[in-house]
Amino acid sequence: MSNKDDKKTLIQDILDSKIIPETKGLKGVLFSDITLNKLINEELRHGKVDVKTKVDNSLYHSSEGERKQALLQYLINLKPDYIVLDNVFGSLDIQAQEAFKTTLQALSENTLLIQITNRKADVLSFIQSVFSIKNNTLVEVNLKDDNVSTSFNLALPKPYKLINYKYNRLVEFNKVSIKYADRTIIKDISWTIKPGEFWKLIGPNGSGKSTMLSMIYGDNPKAFGQNIYLFDVKKGSGESVWEIKKKIGYFTAEMVRGFARLDSIGNMVVSGFYDSVGLYKTPSHLEIEIAHQWLKVLGLFEIRKQSFLDLTKGQQRLVLIARAMVKSPPLLILDEPTNGLDDTEAVLFANLINKIAKETNTAILYVSHRIEEELNTDYIFQLSPTSSGSVGNIL
Repeated sequence: MSNKDDKKTLIQDILDSKIIPETKGLKGVLFSDITLNKLINEELRHGKVDVKTKVDNSLYHSSEGERKQALLQYLINLKPDYIVLDNVFGSLDIQAQEAFKTTLQALSENTLLIQITNRKADVLSFIQSVFSIKNNTLVEVNLKDDNVSTSFNLALPKPYKLINYKYNRLVEFNKVSIKYADRTIIKDISWTIKPGEFWKLIGPNGSGKSTMLSMIYGDNPKAFGQNIYLFDVKKGSGESVWEIKKKIGYFTAEMVRGFARLDSIGNMVVSGFYDSVGLYKTPSHLEIEIAHQWLKVLGLFEIRKQSFLDLTKGQQRLVLIARAMVKSPPLLILDEPTNGLDDTEAVLFANLINKIAKETNTAILYVSHRIEEELNTDYIFQLSPTSSGSVGNIL
């Protein structure tokens, strides 16, 4: 399905047996972020932990991948007649995806599975019939019809300030090892990101990708005392985390949850100059002009006064990328940026990132389990878990 469709209504109609009459009177359960969020809210509000991961953690204190694995097992234990599977592979690494496929195929022999997905590549191989929604009606489709093509024709805006960054290295890890309690997360990692490079960071769930990002963009105390350089300055030798963040554009799919405000699309982009959630300062004429140029590139200029929350999920991602880029940062970090996008939105997103890589001096660090065929990265850095911590190598 497309993200333009009303998925919540579709899910409820399925559970109410309005879409598939054969499910009437049967016990159905929902595998979805909707279910996860309800369970996590129960944990936070009442201290009630109904679902635990394999390592006995609560959902709130677990990664997205661990949460999904725990939820699936929890739902299976309820012995339902059917399961509605919503975005089953989001945030799962390749190994976890294969394990899910094996589990679900075995489950399908005795349990009806109804999969909802916005990516054709995610359709389970044993699914018997595939439908899309057109004019609020289910229409059977052929998965081989995939003529998706999107592009941006206007040039990107010139840098906000004509700053000539003369960094030799934006990020450098030199034999970095990070340990929590008795567990080593990463072991002797050496890696350098130079200006203008386009990197993809990969590795299975739990391999240390989030740990490395937190040492670059966040204020992870484990980074201090390590041989880590950010923008030619050793971590912990003077620059505050806020000074570092000024030089980094950052985007994660989780960010969208933080913008539950009625800010206009235009104000959302302009706020990127101040790294604020909302616009609290009067922007300069130049800042407004650059924000407008970005919106023209995205084809959203004419609706700039509308609410950000009224946009589709794909449009929101594009706006947040523009928000991250208006200040022309030396480094742009993208953490699972296409999670939840449909096929058309993912292609559009990839084309925008390729355009940024080609037309600007901003280096890009892209972190994802998903392979986006349209994305033209220059290099790949892989984290591989071992018994003594994850090691890294360039592919």
